[in-house]
Amino acid sequence: MSKVILNIKGMTCSACQVGLEKYLNKQKGIINANVNLVMAQATIEYEDYLTLADLERFVDEAGFESAGLFNPLEEKSNDKEKIVPLIILGLLALLVLYISMGPMIGLKEISFLSMHKYPINYALSLLILTIPFLIYGLDIFKSGFKNFYHKTPNMDTLVTLGVITSFIYSIVNFILIINGKALVMNLYFESCVIIIYFIKLGRIIDNASKEKTKEALKELVQITPTKALLKKKDEVVEVTIDEVLKKDNLVCKPGMKIAVDGVITKGEAHIDEAFITGEAIPSKKKVNDKVVAGSLNIDGYIEYEALKIGKDSTISEIVKLVVEATNTKAPVQRLADKISSYFVPSIMLIAFMTFIFNLIFGSSFNESIKAFVTVLVVACPCSLGLATPLAVVVSMGTATKKGILIKNSATLEIISKIDTVVFDKTGSLTYGNLQIEQVINKSNYTDEELLLKIASIEAYSTHPIANAFKIYVDKNNVSLEKVDDFLNLPGIGLKGIIDKREVYVGSEKLFTKLKIKEDAFLASKKQELENKANSLIYLIEDKEVLGLVGISDIARSEAKDTVKKLLAEKKDVIMLTGDNEKVANIMAKKLGIKRVIANVLPQEKTKFIKELLKKDKSVLMVGDGINDAPSLATASIGVSFNSGTDIAVDSADVILMNDNLDNIVNLFNISSKTLRIIKQNLFWAFFYNICMVPIAVGLLKPFGISMNPSFAGIAMTLSSLTVVFNSLRLRKCKDFKR
Repeated sequence: MSKVILNIKGMTCSACQVGLEKYLNKQKGIINANVNLVMAQATIEYEDYLTLADLERFVDEAGFESAGLFNPLEEKSNDKEKIVPLIILGLLALLVLYISMGPMIGLKEISFLSMHKYPINYALSLLILTIPFLIYGLDIFKSGFKNFYHKTPNMDTLVTLGVITSFIYSIVNFILIINGKALVMNLYFESCVIIIYFIKLGRIIDNASKEKTKEALKELVQITPTKALLKKKDEVVEVTIDEVLKKDNLVCKPGMKIAVDGVITKGEAHIDEAFITGEAIPSKKKVNDKVVAGSLNIDGYIEYEALKIGKDSTISEIVKLVVEATNTKAPVQRLADKISSYFVPSIMLIAFMTFIFNLIFGSSFNESIKAFVTVLVVACPCSLGLATPLAVVVSMGTATKKGILIKNSATLEIISKIDTVVFDKTGSLTYGNLQIEQVINKSNYTDEELLLKIASIEAYSTHPIANAFKIYVDKNNVSLEKVDDFLNLPGIGLKGIIDKREVYVGSEKLFTKLKIKEDAFLASKKQELENKANSLIYLIEDKEVLGLVGISDIARSEAKDTVKKLLAEKKDVIMLTGDNEKVANIMAKKLGIKRVIANVLPQEKTKFIKELLKKDKSVLMVGDGINDAPSLATASIGVSFNSGTDIAVDSADVILMNDNLDNIVNLFNISSKTLRIIKQNLFWAFFYNICMVPIAVGLLKPFGISMNPSFAGIAMTLSSLTVVFNSLRLRKCKDFKR
């Protein structure tokens, strides 16, 4: 069995996705095919006797085009090609509405386009302005007819039916107007225009972020360096990554990135692997330890043997995980689409039966056609088509003002079903930056003076712990002291001369190096700091221990309150982290999280999320690092931060622009309010049809109630306005509390 990911051209809607997926799964030799509209890809598992050419032929037979195997370096498409026509046609749509409906609401009529004085000019202008919209909506018509042909009608089929019927009826009446008939009120060109425009607007909004993940994958690949230092006997030469072979002996100096996955054969160093493990503190690596491509060598000289190169590297595996997780995520079928599959054939049947019964009971052919068209026009899906996208667009705009960027409309629907919230620790529940948490001072210096001495020496270091002291210096706007004879002590600490005094900063290994005993007072405080998950930094001056500083990754100020609110909402809250178990449990206890899964790699995180999904859990994952990207893509909903890595941001469905965890709770509230509005919209859309279709059919004629296509068009417009105004209520919501 083999698996490939093909790029697909020609998919424009969910119907295309379903149609292609169904066709591929019917083919002999294909075990399973998942088509992803967002990524424009098909993930295909197939028997080995099939070739890539066979798979591409199947795609072509289904009416689409294969663009070859997935490549993370693929260029992003130009969104301006879609936005410019949308703006131009938006202006044309306003012009159509002004000409056709302006005088009805008190606007000044364009004299030479007066529907009563110059009916031919009026009708011709609307016809000419409608043609660009028909061309613009060709993809909708193609999808509508294709789904009708495959007996799976959806919203595109409904839109196609309404637009084509309205247009043909308007063309017939336009011809009659030319022949002198007073039928200007029987034109429905504006209906065609508005339906197409709003459906396309919703589609463009939904598809606006399709290319984001591909761009993020390109940036992920670029984490690995393009060159490496290759050691040949006693000579070290610079080569490109493509020239590196398995078993090659490579060199990595302080400040350089590991070129390929390998194992250390000489030396030791602190390696920053935060993008893989989520660990805030670099880990010590020595001979026989494995290193990962893209990780940063902080402070040591090492030599390592190349083990995994190219597509076999850890980075490549993460890229593959993100793509596969995205492609296998089950799409949520919207309520309107589901009902439309029954609504379309029902309306067609009702319209046809109306035509037949009118003929049988003595009506003229023209009257029967008129009744047939009236049923189709009054059942036009404009309000049904606007019910969901309008509410979603308004909701997304309001959410964005609150600092919540929701990347697709389906997200709002899925959030309402979430029962489990999984948090990464570093950078999600915590700030992700090491900070000074506590100072234990037994010297004659003040705490500020003690911290300044440490910061002055740490300023010469590239170790992430130095950043905690840089933050302190910047925050307090203090000047560093002069340091002479700086020396880096690998794996131990730093040394320098300040005011002619020998100063050491580092771990407890300094006691062994300097052959001094650990101070009893500080030893008693050491355990206290370790129990708070602190890294320890000692300050020693002229072999006298002056103090101890605890460095930790501090919990976000709002994290505890957010967890409390989620638990109150009956959500299961889980911490899933690559950090060590002791640190994770201490942080979880602080925040009120009872379930902790620690020491997990990206693959294990993704596996855990999948296990939750198999148990019928609906999972929201919160993460900010590269190591979280596969899990964010696998979860029902992925949430990341604007300050997170690009791959995490682009793998997520929701971005917290202000990095505030409180917006997780707001997200649930937004979903609840928006779905309520959508359900109201759908109710009014269908209530309108339930009331109007019987009138259009003629069931109420005995009571003196009837309808013609002109009134049907007005009624259809009013139904759409009801949906529009109901959706706009979301803009007036000062908050989304339920």
